[in-house]
Amino acid sequence: MLLEITNVGKRFSGLQALTDVTLSISAGRIYGVIGPNGAGKTTLFNVITGMQAATTGVIRFEGREITRLKPHQIARGGIARTYQLVRPFHELNVKENVEVGILFRSNGLFTSGDLAGETRKYMSWAGLADKAFHPVAELNLGERKRLEIARALAASPKLIMFDEVLAGLNPTETIQAIELLKGICAAGITVLMIEHNMQAIMAACHYIFVLHHGKLIGKGSPQEVSADPKVIEAYLGRKDLKLERRRRITTDA
Repeated sequence: MLLEITNVGKRFSGLQALTDVTLSISAGRIYGVIGPNGAGKTTLFNVITGMQAATTGVIRFEGREITRLKPHQIARGGIARTYQLVRPFHELNVKENVEVGILFRSNGLFTSGDLAGETRKYMSWAGLADKAFHPVAELNLGERKRLEIARALAASPKLIMFDEVLAGLNPTETIQAIELLKGICAAGITVLMIEHNMQAIMAACHYIFVLHHGKLIGKGSPQEVSADPKVIEAYLGRKDLKLERRRRITTDA
């Protein structure tokens, strides 16, 4: 397994944000994490990437325990992520933002020629080659999201984690982003994504995990998850399991 999470819990003073979460992902697939607001999705991402320390449990990446490692150690080990709110370096242009990811994973050892080639590759991958020298302030939301993806890819991860990378995109941008995610997976990079756009996540993911009140309440293929009574109840807030209610989980939010 690429990533193994075993009985992970996270407590903030009186709030139990995660409780005994156990899941695993293998390489070469797109995985989704869904759940109502406050379910613990971003907290799970923060714990995996070392932004917040797990209170209990063990996290392993490629068989190596990473539970207590620092964020930069985890990133250098092959895990990259994006955030709900895009975090570009506003004082840098698009090209320079992407270079940050490359220089991080290479410890600055690239020659100028190699750096330029690598930068072009990731900008092109994200559809930003024609924006190389544009200030970040000139980018629209969809372009800033793609810049986040390009910078994360530039770190050459084995696992890339997207926290609501589709949020705020229009339908055309969403379709383009899904194709980009599929291309990332096809290139051998495993994807783990949080998303509220249920149509998009059902279209993009091979396998889905469902969190509710910090607990894992469901997992499986998109078809299995969308028909799971526990998942339907968590989203609808009731036990009405009529077929038309089931369909709402794939069309709402």
